Amino acid sequence: MPLDKPYLDVPGTTIFDAEQSRKGYWLNQFCMSLMKAENRARFKANERAYLDEWAMTEEQKQAVLARDLNRCIRSGGNIYFLAKIGATDGLSFQQMAGSMTGMTETEYRDMMIRGGRSVEGNRYIGEHGDAQADRQPQGAAGQKKGA
Repeated sequence: MPLDKPYLDVPGTTIFDAEQSRKGYWLNQFCMSLMKAENRARFKANERAYLDEWAMTEEQKQAVLARDLNRCIRSGGNIYFLAKIGATDGLSFQQMAGSMTGMTETEYRDMMIRGGRSVEGNRYIGEHGDAQADRQPQGAAGQKKGA
């Protein structure tokens, strides 16, 4: 009998629960391998070859290659592990978070300084607001991608 997961109704949010942890085990192990300089060098020298050493799904590998962190999270990645990819690329956590929202780093920083996103429209999928799928991605960076 599957567990009731009322948190699945949080718009734009993937909760890292036991199921996600199992799904992303090898993706997260790959990320942790990037803590060693020699592994970062091997990864940067031939990303695909290094990824192929891990028992990750093709979806996970493609998400890493595309640096699509939202896709990595949906595939079981934990943001704290995924931060190792950003660090390998020389990105700050703020830059990574901005990329996940479709905002520039400056837009993301300014939003967070103002207190983050409003809770209005971000409580559950049935409520219309900024976090709804038809309102994503936000910010100038996301609008340029969709143009």
